[in-house]
Amino acid sequence: MKDSLGMPVFLGQDRRRAIRFLVGAGGVAALALVGLAGWPASAEESTGAAARLMVQDDPKAGRAVLLVRGKTAWVYRYGNEVDLPHYILFSPTGQQLTIEQAEPYPHHRSFWFADTVQLAGERPASFYNAWYSRVDKNDPRSPFKDRIRHLKLTVEQPTGQGSLVIHKELLWEIDQQKPVLDEQRTMKVLDLGDGEYFLDIVFTLRASYGEVTFLSDASHYAWPYLRMTPEFSVQKGGVITNSEGQVNQKGTDMQVAKWVDYSNTVAGRTEGVAVFSHSDNEHPHRWLTRDYGTFGPRRADEKNGKKFTLKQGETIKTRIGVLVHKGDVQQGRVAQRYQQYLDGTLRPASP
Repeated sequence: MKDSLGMPVFLGQDRRRAIRFLVGAGGVAALALVGLAGWPASAEESTGAAARLMVQDDPKAGRAVLLVRGKTAWVYRYGNEVDLPHYILFSPTGQQLTIEQAEPYPHHRSFWFADTVQLAGERPASFYNAWYSRVDKNDPRSPFKDRIRHLKLTVEQPTGQGSLVIHKELLWEIDQQKPVLDEQRTMKVLDLGDGEYFLDIVFTLRASYGEVTFLSDASHYAWPYLRMTPEFSVQKGGVITNSEGQVNQKGTDMQVAKWVDYSNTVAGRTEGVAVFSHSDNEHPHRWLTRDYGTFGPRRADEKNGKKFTLKQGETIKTRIGVLVHKGDVQQGRVAQRYQQYLDGTLRPASP
């Protein structure tokens, strides 16, 4: 059973807030106040008690928020002013882990999924560089010529305490209206306790509108990407570690690995995020890593920087885990949790 989220129910005298239905643990609808002018109120503020997991969706603002025990875990940006829908991740203690827009690479979109493709009979389109495709390049409010458009968000009834499943439907389109690819994203969320959480995500692309050729090069893409805030970067004292024990960009970029972790101590708190490549993916494959903050898994070598084509109706997918943890790669038990992920034994914490 799936519930559509985000429909406003009542607007009170304070028009900066709206009452919305929210799905929490056990699939129970709850009323909560959402701050329309800024970040959503916490679950404690909203309902008087923190639900273990809760999604607040505001379609008018083009923003959804995942709360884990009342604290923001991610903010999902998807409105018309957004070139690529993306997630802004937050640490167990509330520090921002990924940056929404970075300089000198404003096309880096926090935590995002994109590629360079060509629909048969149409021009090539770099959705990775969609930020630069505005119709009027001199007007920062001009619409994007090419973009990935969010269509729908639904939340399944949780199968047990401490978990829920979020489904998203998206459309890759060029020239503001020409569809190129359909995308489905399925995200299972686990509350691991003590502010830690885990996202099990499957990205699936379908060539629904004709043959689509993938054109991305061998060095500038990942599936998906994350861009850490400067404070968490290696340049500010952070450490990149992969499953093979290699560290930082020099040791991990273009290397074969099963997972990569990015951690640092910021404001006296050591925290990080690890990305796991599930065994469902083609292995071995390499990783993109950068000391300034970007990292993510690539496809297997035969599809890394080499053209390949999906025939109409065919799909391609990738499955990853995202572990947001306390401590460094050792204290966060990254290797252990990766194995639990593969074994299917990674479970939510007790209430």
